[in-house]
Amino acid sequence: MTDPATEPTTIERDETPGFVLPPLRDENDNLSSDFLDALVAAIDGGDAAAARSLTEDLHEADVGAILEQLDPDQRPALIQLLGDSFDFTALTELDEATRVEILEDLPSETVAEGISELDSDDAVYILEDLDKEDRDEILAQIPSVERLALKRSLDFPEDSAGRRMQTEFIAVAPFWTVGQTIDYMRDAEELPETFHEVFVVDPAFRLLGRVPLDRLLRSRRPVKMSEIVDEDATVVHATDDLSSVARQFQRYNLISAAVVDEADRLVGIMTIDDAVDVIEEEADEDIKRLGGVGDEEVSDRVWSIARSRLPWLCINLGTAILASSVIGLFEQELQKMVALAVLMPIVASQGGNAGTQTMTVAVRALATRELGPHNMSRVVGRELIVGLLNGVFFASIVAAVAIFRFGIVDLGVVIAAAMVVNLVAAALGGILIPLAINKLKFDPAIASGAFVTTVTDLVGFFSFLGFAALWFGFSSG
Repeated sequence: MTDPATEPTTIERDETPGFVLPPLRDENDNLSSDFLDALVAAIDGGDAAAARSLTEDLHEADVGAILEQLDPDQRPALIQLLGDSFDFTALTELDEATRVEILEDLPSETVAEGISELDSDDAVYILEDLDKEDRDEILAQIPSVERLALKRSLDFPEDSAGRRMQTEFIAVAPFWTVGQTIDYMRDAEELPETFHEVFVVDPAFRLLGRVPLDRLLRSRRPVKMSEIVDEDATVVHATDDLSSVARQFQRYNLISAAVVDEADRLVGIMTIDDAVDVIEEEADEDIKRLGGVGDEEVSDRVWSIARSRLPWLCINLGTAILASSVIGLFEQELQKMVALAVLMPIVASQGGNAGTQTMTVAVRALATRELGPHNMSRVVGRELIVGLLNGVFFASIVAAVAIFRFGIVDLGVVIAAAMVVNLVAAALGGILIPLAINKLKFDPAIASGAFVTTVTDLVGFFSFLGFAALWFGFSSG
């Protein structure tokens, strides 16, 4: 953390006559250049009034998008310029590398003050990526009650519900009446900003159920909470895997769920916005892994990006060398007929694309638990038939092109047979390879692409050149 800077001066919004705010977004829904230029000018000039006028009515998602567009040195400068008007929730909209870089450039006092205003789940999300030393320095400056709640969440495993839960909630005793509960919510100051239900707990704080606000407000004041409590409320454990919890939200259309510890005591809640974030993060992670880029972000440094891409490029190089060795086995056939070299990439390319299509569907189905032991054989059989149908369709097209281009009917037969074989192999490889990797307890998104491409290249080259060697060998004999 840097040394504390002078506290930003509170300046009222610029009310200068004729002051016109530029539009935030252009016709393509991108951040407009006029807006960004005006904001950069305010930052460079230290004009807090102009900076606040430009940002004070924006949603935190828009502020996050603006921070991503600014230069690294302009981001902390803007935050300090905005002072108390900056909502630290905007930092949850940034990728990890950008967020950590900003936090490390800000005084720890500024960060502690901003985080203390957030819901606990957002505060934990911001703090968890920092080094322990920086995190402890910030936590030391937060009031003890809030600090203990944050530390408790941070003590849970990284990908658990306890790490992402919100510790602000409303819990009452079962003997309370509806009137008492409503009066309490009206008078109490330390309540969550937004909530959809009231939880009912016993004296040991074990969860008995929940009462949705609509049911609470429609009940008479003398009615006890125990009489209207929903005992079948969805409950997750603090140690449950986040992705599993997010799938429950998706499957059952939940808005929130109670989080309990090992003794079934209520310790927090998971909300739909947290579940959506987890689903988006998993989808983003799968897409990147399918492309072999790991956890790469746009804001990462050159060396970090190059290092993350290097392993899979090395694997791809190895598989390419393996494929080329198959071609080398048929060197004499290639020398005799140049047409084979011209047509050969078509078979491998079609197989690679077909395999990638099947693999993408399979990896996604495994991630969402839509593909399992009970429907595996049916899905594999379906993909086999799809591969066969596509193979026959494209075989007829490629055969006609080969005959028209080179005037050799036998060549059309050879490439047609190879096309059918490779598209069937692509379909099987695209579904079976992710299943095998998943069975070995590895993430199928990480390595499936390289193996599927290898299979389609090897089968494509070998089938086409092998059929050609056999066919033309028999024809000449």
